[in-house]
Amino acid sequence: MLLLVAVIWGFAFVAQRLGLEHLGPFGFNACRFLLGAVSLLPLLLFLKPGPDHCQRQILKYGAVAGLVLFAGASFQQAGLVYTTAGNAGFITGLYIILVPVLGIFMREHTSINTWIGGILAVIGLYLLSFQDLSQVNIGDILELMGALCWAVHVLLIAKLAPKIDNLRLAISQFLFCALLSAIVALSIESNSFVPENIAMSWAAISYAGIISVGIAYTLQIYAQKHAAPAHAAIIMSLEAVAAAFGGWLILNEQFSHSGLIGCTLMLIGMLLSQLPSLYKFRKRQTL
Repeated sequence: MLLLVAVIWGFAFVAQRLGLEHLGPFGFNACRFLLGAVSLLPLLLFLKPGPDHCQRQILKYGAVAGLVLFAGASFQQAGLVYTTAGNAGFITGLYIILVPVLGIFMREHTSINTWIGGILAVIGLYLLSFQDLSQVNIGDILELMGALCWAVHVLLIAKLAPKIDNLRLAISQFLFCALLSAIVALSIESNSFVPENIAMSWAAISYAGIISVGIAYTLQIYAQKHAAPAHAAIIMSLEAVAAAFGGWLILNEQFSHSGLIGCTLMLIGMLLSQLPSLYKFRKRQTL
């Protein structure tokens, strides 16, 4: 299931890129997150989550998580205007390393593997995007800022998830993200809510909304009930590989030799940063 989640999220970069042909970044995000939230509503009846008497708490936490989600999604979608789906997938994957790095400020221990993995990832990022500092790709910088937002979002959800029902938290944050995206789209984008443009982007919106946001998120929740966090993180980091493959297969995107080396170093860095957690899990399993 987690491998399927990684593939779905990886190919979502292709859908997001295609969605930009007729919609602005914020308009596309408004449509896909609204659709993602709506697609999760039937699960409230199917899964029948327990009663949560603090609706204000759900709204408050959903608003905070939705704001961070809005920032990450906005940087990511705006970055796709200037960079490839493959680059976006690999750079976004840096959140796996940024999470433990940011954890330092929360007094969490960071192993040497994380630092080594981070250095490899930074070198890989340079080879992928910044081969000539006089020609820095603004899209890759936006994707990097988005990766930072995703890291904050992961840490935030880790704090909020134990406090309220996860499904309601997911729906509320998607709705707030969609609302914020719609407000910005109406302010600065003139083409995002033209019915013809939305109709021409229906396939990209459907994939990014129903499959990437709705289905993949649900699969992730169910799968992580039966999988170790370290295993889950390693498998889902393959989202970057799926994004690169999808960009090559569907959008005919190409990588230079140095770019391929950069992608490889970034992937190694991501996986290396997870080794201590994997080792601790295996050690507990043998006790």
